[in-house]
Amino acid sequence: MTRDDDLQRLILAVHALARIAALDTQNDAPAAQWRTLKLLREHGPQRVGDLATLSRVSQPGMTRLVHQMESAGLVARGIHADDSRVSVVSATEEGLRELDRWLAALSAALAPHVADLTDAEWDAVRTSADALALRVGMQPELAR
Repeated sequence: MTRDDDLQRLILAVHALARIAALDTQNDAPAAQWRTLKLLREHGPQRVGDLATLSRVSQPGMTRLVHQMESAGLVARGIHADDSRVSVVSATEEGLRELDRWLAALSAALAPHVADLTDAEWDAVRTSADALALRVGMQPELAR
C-alpha cells in the first residue's frame, strides 16, 4: 500500500464513522453546522468570509449556512468593533449548548464502534489526528 492509499482509507473510514454517528444519533443537522459552531467557540466571532475560509467552504455557502443557523438561534450577527459596516457572526449560548449536546451524543454513538481499540491504536489515532489537524490549520489541543 502507498501513502496515498493510506490517506484515502483514512478519509473513507472517517466519513463512514461520521455517517454511522449521524444515523445512530438520528441527527439530520449538516456537519457544517457543528463544525461552524466549534470554529466560533475556538476562534471567537468571525466575519462570514473569514469563517468560510476557516471552514474551507465558499462564502456564498457559508452565508446560507449562517442564515439557517441564525434562524435556528444558534448564531447571531453583530457589528464589527472596528468597522461598523462589517458584520460578525458569533455563537449564541443556545448554539454552544447544542454543540455540547451534539458532541456528547457523537461520542456516545461512536464509543461502541471503537471500544476494542488497544492503547497502541489510540496512540496512533491521537498522533494521526494531531498531525493532520496541524496541516489543516487546527491546533492539536483544539482538535481533541
